[in-house]
Amino acid sequence: MRKQYETIIGLEVHVELATRTKIFCACSTEFGGAPNVHTCPVCTGMPGSLPVLNKKVVEYAMAVGLATNCRITRHCKFDRKNYFYPDNPQNYQISQLYAPICRNGFVEIETAAGKKKIGIHEIHMEEDAGKLIHDEWEDCSLVDYNRSGVPLIEIVSEPDMRSAEEVIAYLDKLRLIIQYLGASDCKLQEGSMRADVNLSVRETGTEKLGTRTEMKNLNSFKAIARAIEGERTRQIELLEEGKSVIQETRRWDDNKEYSYPMRSKEDAQDYRYFPEPDLVPVDISEEWIEEIRSKQPELRTVKLIRYKKEFDIPDYDAEIITGSKHLADLFEATTAICKKPKKVSNWLMVETMRLMKELDQEPEDLTFSPENLAKLIELTDAGTINHTVAKEVFEQIFKRNVDPEEYVEERGLKTVNDEGALRDAIAKIIASNPKSVADYRNGKEKAIGFLVGQTMKEMKGKADPTMVNEILREILNG
Repeated sequence: MRKQYETIIGLEVHVELATRTKIFCACSTEFGGAPNVHTCPVCTGMPGSLPVLNKKVVEYAMAVGLATNCRITRHCKFDRKNYFYPDNPQNYQISQLYAPICRNGFVEIETAAGKKKIGIHEIHMEEDAGKLIHDEWEDCSLVDYNRSGVPLIEIVSEPDMRSAEEVIAYLDKLRLIIQYLGASDCKLQEGSMRADVNLSVRETGTEKLGTRTEMKNLNSFKAIARAIEGERTRQIELLEEGKSVIQETRRWDDNKEYSYPMRSKEDAQDYRYFPEPDLVPVDISEEWIEEIRSKQPELRTVKLIRYKKEFDIPDYDAEIITGSKHLADLFEATTAICKKPKKVSNWLMVETMRLMKELDQEPEDLTFSPENLAKLIELTDAGTINHTVAKEVFEQIFKRNVDPEEYVEERGLKTVNDEGALRDAIAKIIASNPKSVADYRNGKEKAIGFLVGQTMKEMKGKADPTMVNEILREILNG
């Protein structure tokens, strides 16, 4: 009988914080830019340079800790994590081992079996390393220190997850919490949120944990799910063959769907941690904690409950809209202007989602204003433009944030409500399409749709379809 195995997963999630400057110096944290332009003696590790802690980093870390039910460490401090790597300019990283800023929290996720708490062992602050760029043409590696010193929090979970589905649910919950707090944009593709997966397997029913491996280089939820399944299968195959799993760090290649070893997995003693001598401890008062707590925004879970009570929109719409802080802000701001939540929801759920998919955009990439969306809804409701024209106008709002009133006026897109002009156009269409007229009069209801379409074409899309339909039926039935 084949043995059954249980997968044990814990995550180390690194999140780049949304500060304008780095954690220990005044260099910009802006993504992109020419290599090595956002640098100074501090973040490039020059001898004699001294770090100065960015207060905003501490506040963001506290905000995330409070939102994930952690206990804030009132007296926390920094430590040196010593290791040599080309993108680590000082040959050490300033991090927190002995007194991290947050401890003993949890987030609640939804699983197929119901709600489940995932424990958070700790959250600590640290600086990011630089970035190695491998030039295959020149057969060399170059270092860009723009990212060196960018502030990070590392969120270390307990080994409470048992499947890729639970891991994705946990990451998605963390991502939404942090985005709603404004602490980070959490863009995996830009590296502002990165997850290292610690995974082991054990026979079902046993208590002892198996040997774990850590997987790096995971920059999408799909890659994380595939890596978990791949590593789980690899470890089970080793055990089934009577071999041992080696504790090591592995790099996942998502193109080949295979992981390969990088180095043996280090423990804390391998890094020779010691207290950071150039930074004083951080004393956090109860007043400071309460100040941060009082500024916490309405998070997604609470917002979702409110939407279902306050706005007349389907539960599915509320789930999707609150799944992005930017989308939720856009919905609320537009609704506050036009007071029509269902119609705002419809434009976001249908046309906005369609264009985002076509253009491969995320909700955070949306640039159109709530004022212009509200104006479009008012123009449509007033009958100033029909729905076909409204879709055309919205596409321009989506792409260029045009003022819909000016756009409609400049292009003469207002609906033609002149009954005389409509009757003239309809008479022309009836005369040109005797077969469709005969089909309709012989009971073929679909024929009226063709005639309406031809009339709309004749009117260059600017007629009211309902009015066209009514006049056509009146003439044909008469």
